[in-house]
Amino acid sequence: MTDVHPSASIDPNARIDEGCSIGPFCVIGPEVTLGSGCTLGPHVSVLGKVTIGERNRMIASIAIGGPPQDLKYKGEPTEVVIGSENVFHEFTTVNRGTPGGRKVTRVGSRGMFMAYSHVAHDCSVGDHVIFANGATLAGHVEVGSHATVGAFSAIHQFCRVGEYAFIGGFSVLTKDSLPFVKTVGARGDANIYGINTIGLERKGFSAEAVEALKTAYRMLFQSKALLQDALEEAEKRLGNHPEVAYLLRFIRESKRGIQR
Repeated sequence: MTDVHPSASIDPNARIDEGCSIGPFCVIGPEVTLGSGCTLGPHVSVLGKVTIGERNRMIASIAIGGPPQDLKYKGEPTEVVIGSENVFHEFTTVNRGTPGGRKVTRVGSRGMFMAYSHVAHDCSVGDHVIFANGATLAGHVEVGSHATVGAFSAIHQFCRVGEYAFIGGFSVLTKDSLPFVKTVGARGDANIYGINTIGLERKGFSAEAVEALKTAYRMLFQSKALLQDALEEAEKRLGNHPEVAYLLRFIRESKRGIQR
């Protein structure tokens, strides 16, 4: 059974699955699909074409599916797709895609989005992410699963954040952020600070995998070899480790360059 507060405004064409709780002054538009067991606190707005999975929690004053903050957008049909079991804290915003991008903004499952987080148009966010307070993505950003974006950090449009990346608070990143690596710093001056050893151990990575990543990191960023030569050598020595193979592939596929 769904519990709807009398002050909530729900379009009759919206699809609300069983077991949802919709709080005071929520607004849900006609193209919204809300999965079972979702909880919407007071003043949550879900508008536009939005598909939300099961058991998401939206604490209060959240805007999902608003139009992209892009001057080129003229009201074309675009959407937001969100997975299951996320927690969205106060004043989080997730905007729809644009015709010039993917036409869809995607958020995975089991993420934590703290107060004032922002996911802009055409972004793709993986599973198990943590966005601390004020973490902000510009348009077209890709964030891998298990990544952490620190408080009041901003990621430039078209950048990628690798899986298990850790971005420290108050960072402004204009290049791709390496997977498994700690990155922090102001615009134009962000630096990397090694493999996030403690974080990876907490997430269950084996000692062998962590040591392989640390060895690859030293070869790539602490030797005097050219990066291309270091990539080839690391692949020969450590490419059989899936984690290292992903790190090397991430670097090779970078279009904006990587934070170093």
